[in-house]
Parts: sequence; structure tokens; C-alpha cells
Amino acid sequence: MPFVDADKTKWVKNTRIQQNIKFLYSLAGLIVLLISWEFISSQTTWEFVFDAGYQIKDFLSRMFPPDIRYFGKIMPALWDTITISVFGTGIAVIVSFFLSFLAAKNTTPNSIIRLIVLIFIVASRSVNSMIWALVIVQIVGPGLLASIIAIAIRSIGMVSKLMYEAIEEIDREPIEAITATGASTLQVFVYGYLPQVMPSFVGTAVYRWENNIRESTIIGIVGGGGIGLLMNSAINRLQWNQVLSILIVIFITVVVAEFVSAKVRKAIS
Repeated sequence: MPFVDADKTKWVKNTRIQQNIKFLYSLAGLIVLLISWEFISSQTTWEFVFDAGYQIKDFLSRMFPPDIRYFGKIMPALWDTITISVFGTGIAVIVSFFLSFLAAKNTTPNSIIRLIVLIFIVASRSVNSMIWALVIVQIVGPGLLASIIAIAIRSIGMVSKLMYEAIEEIDREPIEAITATGASTLQVFVYGYLPQVMPSFVGTAVYRWENNIRESTIIGIVGGGGIGLLMNSAINRLQWNQVLSILIVIFITVVVAEFVSAKVRKAIS
């Protein structure tokens, strides 16, 4: 097969060896695909798959119309969900503010502290908030506190990473200029670092809050309270019209959160 030589900008013919290598790559990909398909097929109950169309129709018939009367119970649970996202994000942002300066190469006191902080940041974001909630519920019991802590721990990793990367990319000239005037360490921090990183900090915090709204809507399924707990209860009782009502509220909430997040990030950009 021919290919374009970027340096000469003209078509040249592949050598026999290049053609054979491409053929072997294609053959290897096909073999992997066939093996994967065979494995998936052996683990799939095809009777259920072929019956899926009827099941979807039956399932949707049970969901419609949504239970309008159930919205009265959904709103208090929605308020709990918003509380979880706000407090969880707030705790994460406060903790991440300090961790990010300890993790950044240009602001950390020494490499040992930076390594410890980076390990904590990686560990935080490597575990899903649902898993954190499952663990924390066993420690502090079910309820909003468990969800807030789980959301906070999960968010610390993501927020800290973006924040310390922003700190490492700041312009050094204003820092050096302020330092040359004889300013104290605190003054250098307030007038040199903060003005450069605060827009990024605020944008990251708002973006994470938007994500936490989504996570807070389902984290209650494992006992964390909020609208997720209400949904779990409706599913267990097979009240699918109530589940649809909850899904509608979740959809509207997420859309509003995205709108607010976009407006705030645009205002600070």
C-alpha cells in the first residue's frame, strides 16, 4: 500500500517488508478481536439479549407516566444531594489549596514532603467515590456525613492535581520582582502567587462541584443519603414511575449545574 512521505510530500510505495509487517499487525488485531468475541459470547445469556426488545417495552410502560405526586418527596432529598456536593467540594477545595502548594515543584519545602503529598493525591483520585462511600459508611454510619467525606476525599485528588500543575506553570518574573523589593514570604505569596493561580483555582473548584452534583445523585445508593437513597428505595419497591420522576429531577439538576458552572468559568476566564 502506498503512503505519503511527509518530508517529500509525494506518494511512495511501501517495501515488501513494510507490507508484511502491516499484514501481521492486522492479523494480530483480528485474532484478538475473535478471541475477545468468543469470551464475551461464552459469558452472555443470549436468550435475554434476544428478548431485550420486549423487556424494554415492558419496562418503559411501567415507568410512564411519571408519578407527579412523588415530587414532594424528591425535593427534600434533592436538597440533601446539593448539600453533599457543596460541602464535599468545599472541604476538598480548602484541603487541596494547601496540598497543591506542597505538591508543586516550585513551592514545596522539600522533595520528601512533595512525594508524600503526591502519593496521597494519587491514592485519593484512584478510588471511585462510591467505593470511598462504602468504606466510610462502615466507619461513621449511613447518612449525609459519609457522602460528604467520600465526595471530599475523591475530589481532593483531582482538584489538587490541577491546582499544583497551575502553580508550576506560573510566570516567575512577578515573583522575582516582588522578592527583589524585600517583601516577606507572605507578601510574595499574596501578591505574587495568588493573583496568578486564583482564576485557575476558582475554575477548577466550580468544575469539580459540577461533577460532584452528578456523583452525589447516586452515592446515596450505598447508604449515603440524598436522592440516590430515594432512588434505591423506589427500585427495591419496583416503583418504576417514581424512578422516572427521580431521573427527571436529576436531569434538570445536572443541566442547571452545568449552566451555572459554564457561566462562572466564563466570568473568570
